[in-house]
Amino acid sequence: MAEKSCIKRLQKEYRALCKEPVPHVVAHPSPNDILEWHYVLEGSEGTPFAGGYYYGKIKFPPEYPYKPPGISMTTPNGRFITQKKICLSMSDFHPESWNPMWSVSSILTGLLSFMIDSSPTTGSVSTTAEEKQRLAKSSLAFNCKNATFRKMFPEYVDKYNQQRLSEQAASEQTASEVASRDKSSGPMLRKVTGSTGEDMKVVDELKEGRKNRKQSLPTWMMLLLFSIFGLIMALPLLQL
Repeated sequence: MAEKSCIKRLQKEYRALCKEPVPHVVAHPSPNDILEWHYVLEGSEGTPFAGGYYYGKIKFPPEYPYKPPGISMTTPNGRFITQKKICLSMSDFHPESWNPMWSVSSILTGLLSFMIDSSPTTGSVSTTAEEKQRLAKSSLAFNCKNATFRKMFPEYVDKYNQQRLSEQAASEQTASEVASRDKSSGPMLRKVTGSTGEDMKVVDELKEGRKNRKQSLPTWMMLLLFSIFGLIMALPLLQL
């Protein structure tokens, strides 16, 4: 059971966090256990974690603030092993370096800063920037499958639903534009096809005419030759 001083301290820190939110950090204590806090870190711009939402937990000892908490991350992130305690100077891995003046805000700010760093530690993993970006893109969808996350952070669930609606609207608009282009190009294709058929008919008629002319030409020549021959034969008769 938490000590009275621990409860007062955590209540005070939560009020301060609500009054003056920390950039890229959202945290709430569990409704049933003030020693268990749930947090979301928003990936910083200019890093492979940009656009990501990283959900995790902080478990405070009953002796807090005189003893450090345990910190873990639930969302796949490419930096820390999920569901495993992370080794930090502000975590229960190093009670000797713990400072009772540190708060939930300073703990999560330090975690976000250490997340961007590439220094290895217990509970960390090594992945490429591309893998971190891929996980950042899918992080919100992953979190929204978690019932506790949905209960603790409804604002992020709303954000996810809005993203899905926007993506769906964009997809439908693209499909509509493609269908519209296909519809408008249909009559043109039919017109071109019809014109091509008519053109071929005209070409066939011209060919047929040329063929007929070629066939009738020798007949005229023969008639001409017969006329000339008849005149030549008649000349002696005319001289008599």
